[in-house]
Amino acid sequence: MPDEATQSALPGVSYVMPVLNEVTHVRAAVDSLLNQDYPGPFEVTLALGPSMDGTTQLVEELASVDPRIHVVDNVVGSTPAGLNLAIRASQYPVVVRVDAHSVLPPDYARIAVETILETGADNVGGLMDAQGTTHFERAVARAYGSRIGLGGTKLHVGGEAGASETVYLGVFRRDRLLEVGLFDEGIKRGQDWELNRRLRSSGGTVWFTPRLKVTYRPRPNLYRLARQFVSTGVWRGELARRFPASNGIRYFVPPAMVVGVTVGLILGIVGIVQAAVGAAPWLLIGFAAPLFYILIVIVSALLWGRRDGFRSFLWFLVVLPCIHFCWGIGFLLGFLSLSRNITAHTGR
Repeated sequence: MPDEATQSALPGVSYVMPVLNEVTHVRAAVDSLLNQDYPGPFEVTLALGPSMDGTTQLVEELASVDPRIHVVDNVVGSTPAGLNLAIRASQYPVVVRVDAHSVLPPDYARIAVETILETGADNVGGLMDAQGTTHFERAVARAYGSRIGLGGTKLHVGGEAGASETVYLGVFRRDRLLEVGLFDEGIKRGQDWELNRRLRSSGGTVWFTPRLKVTYRPRPNLYRLARQFVSTGVWRGELARRFPASNGIRYFVPPAMVVGVTVGLILGIVGIVQAAVGAAPWLLIGFAAPLFYILIVIVSALLWGRRDGFRSFLWFLVVLPCIHFCWGIGFLLGFLSLSRNITAHTGR
């Protein structure tokens, strides 16, 4: 065990977690914080939104038995509002963002603080290690971790340590968070990326390290997965419109696929009509686009989806198009400035 002098020399750590209708996951997430092997002082601040599934009672119970756990009311209920409330209520110089769907390994805070001290980075993060328990969730997790699923970025598939555009969750220097203005509460999803953009544009460094790996629990059914990715796509499109110079080409691939497949289907159907009336059905070539996409899905399922058994393989054939189309459709809506009209119906 570290002696008192060593402990006092280490910066204190504040874990901040927005919580809304997460009765299934929040206990495991909080337990993973209390079981960290970081020897310095710490606190846990939960920003509790207006939940209706028993989360409020569970969070109050957790706080009542451990004085290191604090609760602040997040009346707005959104993720960025909850994060800002928790950060303002915290006291320590290192802020660890935690998601209620995530489980931190015991060495997470220790490695993150070591990395901040070694690199001088403003934000340090690592890999989102999606892990499912059902056949459906395993298929979603496999899609997350494949290069075809979420774009093959470091935070999903791993890579070498170094400066990065963004990272999963994040361990921040509190002074820098306050300096750049915390999270933008007008951005309901993608607020991590936008905050990291401000940190980098103000001369700071966002650092990825594969030594940090966080277990993430995927949505449990197709409906909730679709809602999640429509909402994520909407805000990604909104951010692409607001900050056009800061977006890589990978963000435009899913919406381009949606447009290509849709146009191809329309042209192919017109080609069928051409054939029915005796005209040259040259527009049947439009079916090449959706057929090519189907081929991509099947090959991807054979490469990645079959690793978890036959039932997960079948779900992968459904999950991958769900992710691509919901995200792509959402992106187009957000890019066309429709986010204010529909994000209220697509989850946090």
